[in-house]
Amino acid sequence: MREALHGYAFVALWVIGFTVFTLAPLIQTFNYSLNRVVVTVTGVTLTFVGWTNYTRALATDPVFGELLIGYAIETLVAVPIVLIFSLIIALFLNLRFRLKGMFRTIFFLPVVITSGPVIKELTEQGAASAPGIANVPAVAEFLAQLPIAVRNPVEYLLVSFILILWFSGVQILIYLASLQKVDQAIYEAAAIDGASAWESFWKITLPSLTTATVVNAVYTIVTLSHFSENKVVRYIYGQTYALQGGIGYASAMSFIFFAVMAILLLIVYLFLTRLLGKESS
Repeated sequence: MREALHGYAFVALWVIGFTVFTLAPLIQTFNYSLNRVVVTVTGVTLTFVGWTNYTRALATDPVFGELLIGYAIETLVAVPIVLIFSLIIALFLNLRFRLKGMFRTIFFLPVVITSGPVIKELTEQGAASAPGIANVPAVAEFLAQLPIAVRNPVEYLLVSFILILWFSGVQILIYLASLQKVDQAIYEAAAIDGASAWESFWKITLPSLTTATVVNAVYTIVTLSHFSENKVVRYIYGQTYALQGGIGYASAMSFIFFAVMAILLLIVYLFLTRLLGKESS
């Protein structure tokens, strides 16, 4: 009984913090999204408008719709790139070689230094992108031949490749931790049975990383979604103080953006669990 009380005491701290700093603001934001919010010197005035803010964002705001579609496409393009790059680096760091700890620090360093103000300054200075790649004549000609729906995500990938790889530090560590949990005796038994390194990767390594891959995919989507330089986030922030927008309209767009992010999470989760489930079987 005493141990149970200790457990409830520790959990209560999180519950209180979640309720005060997350749940209560979410409820208040949803309330704002159903109202026209006017901030005056005497306080905040709410005028109930129902779902008008949501209808306006989805039906009459072409900029917001385009930004949502662009966000969805760019996220679906960026996630596999981050996962593949993280897996390759984790496999490399899992090998035995000198100065391995230094290389782990190097690949994780961007996660530490790229706080909001730092990454904003780097982005403004052009250090987080490589725009010259898309201007190479051969690349530009190739992009011109693609349909517009395919051209935009491909161009985003080329221009923002550096920024995408910047988000791989945590994923590398998660993959590395999962790789180190695999029993080496399994690889030795596979080698005795004549399995090649490639076969061992597909039959042993990759199935053992199923959970890590799903976690990394979810983490990547969430990170890209609340990134300070996300175009949707910046647009919502701008509408908060715009004359034609307001807090209520921005709150409605925030919940729509959250719904799109949740749908992307569900799609990626179902796809990865089904794909990796087939590989493991």
